[in-house]
Amino acid sequence: MDNPTFSVLTSIYTVGGLLGSIGANVVMDRWGRKGACLASAFIMAVGAGFMSVAASLSPLVIGRLLTGVAAGLGLCVGPIYISEIAPTKIKGAVGVLTQFAIVIGIMITQAMGLQLATPRTWRLVLLFSSALSLAQLIVGPIIVESPVWLNRHGLLADKDASVRRLWKVGHAVRSPDVASEDAEDPLLGSEHESLNPNRGADSHGPAVAVPQVLLRSEFRKPLAIVCFSMLCQQLSGVNAVLYYSNNILSKALPDLGPYVSLGITIVNFFMTAAPIFLIDRLGRKKLLSLSATGSIVSLLAVGFGLDSGAVVLASVAIISFIASFAIGIGPVPFVMIPEVSPPQAVSALSSVGLSLNWVANFLVGLVFLPLRDFLSHGDASKEGRVFFVFAAFLAFFTFMLFSLYRG
Repeated sequence: MDNPTFSVLTSIYTVGGLLGSIGANVVMDRWGRKGACLASAFIMAVGAGFMSVAASLSPLVIGRLLTGVAAGLGLCVGPIYISEIAPTKIKGAVGVLTQFAIVIGIMITQAMGLQLATPRTWRLVLLFSSALSLAQLIVGPIIVESPVWLNRHGLLADKDASVRRLWKVGHAVRSPDVASEDAEDPLLGSEHESLNPNRGADSHGPAVAVPQVLLRSEFRKPLAIVCFSMLCQQLSGVNAVLYYSNNILSKALPDLGPYVSLGITIVNFFMTAAPIFLIDRLGRKKLLSLSATGSIVSLLAVGFGLDSGAVVLASVAIISFIASFAIGIGPVPFVMIPEVSPPQAVSALSSVGLSLNWVANFLVGLVFLPLRDFLSHGDASKEGRVFFVFAAFLAFFTFMLFSLYRG
C-alpha cells in the first residue's frame, strides 16, 4: 500500500468507532447492556475475521470499519454496565477496569506482533482477536443483565433474579419501586439534585434520547462534565506523544528499538493498575488533578527537550507523560460518565461523550503533523513547539472540568 491508502485504512477505524458510539445508546436501551455486549462481540468477531482472511484491500477496509464500530459500542456499554452491577464501595476501582482491559489488550497484541508481524504469520494476530470475540459471544449469554435496565423496563422479576445472582444475600434487595438506587445515584457533588429536581419521579422512566440530552437544560451540567473529560483525554496530545515515542526512545536506546512500543505499553499497564487501588481512596478529582499536573509538566519537558536536542530529557518526559496520563486522565473519564449522568440519560450521555472522544481523536491525528510543521516552519529543531499547544489545551480543559465537577 502507498501512504494515502494506508492512511485511509488506518483512519477508517476511527470512523467506525464514531458510528458505533453514535448508535450505542439505541442498542443499549433497546436490547439491554447484555445485548449490547453481545452485539459488540459479534461485530468484532466478523470484522477481525474479514481482516484475517483478506486477499485484497476491500475486505481489510470493511473489517477495520467493523472493528471500529464494535469498539465504539463496547466503549459505551462497558463503563455503564460495570457501574450498574458493581457494589457501591468498589464502583470506582471496578470502573477503572475498562481502561485497564484496553491497555492489557494493546500489550498482548504488541507482544504477539514481535513474533508474528511477518508476511506469513500476521493474520494470526487478527484470528486471535476474532477467536476471542467468538468466545465472548459463546459465553456471553450466561452473564447477568443490568438490574438498572431491567427495572427501568418493568421486568421486576428478572431484576430481582439478577440482583440475587450479583450480590447473593440481598446486598441490594429493595422494594420494586426503589430497587437498585445505589447503582443509579449520579455523583455530581452537593448540587446534583438541582440538575434534576424531579429525579425521584423520572429516574426509572423512559430512557432519554441524544437530542433531548443536547437540548434540555437539566442535562447541561452532566453533558458539559462528560464532554470536558473526553476533551481532556484526547486533546492532552497522548497520540502525538506516542507518535514521537518510538523515534525519540529508539535514539536513546538504540539496541532496544523493536521493544520500545512494548516497553511504553508495559509502563502504561503498571500505571493504569495504580488507580484501581487509589481512585476510591484519593477520589476522582484529586487523581485527575495529579494526572493533569504531571502530564502538563511532561508535555512542556517533551517540547523543550525536542527543541534543545536533549534526547535524554525528551525520553524521560515521554515516560513521565505516559505514567501521568495513565493514573488519571486515561481511566477516570470512563468512571465518571455513569456517575455524573442521571439514570435515564446515562446511555445518551455516554454516546455523546464517546462520539466526541472519537471525533477529537480523529482531528488530532488529522492536524498534528500540519500543525507541527506550521509551528516549526520546517525546522526539525523546533518540532517540540506543538507540545506546548497540547499543554495549553490540557490546562484549559482541565480548568473547565474542575469548575463544574465536584467529585
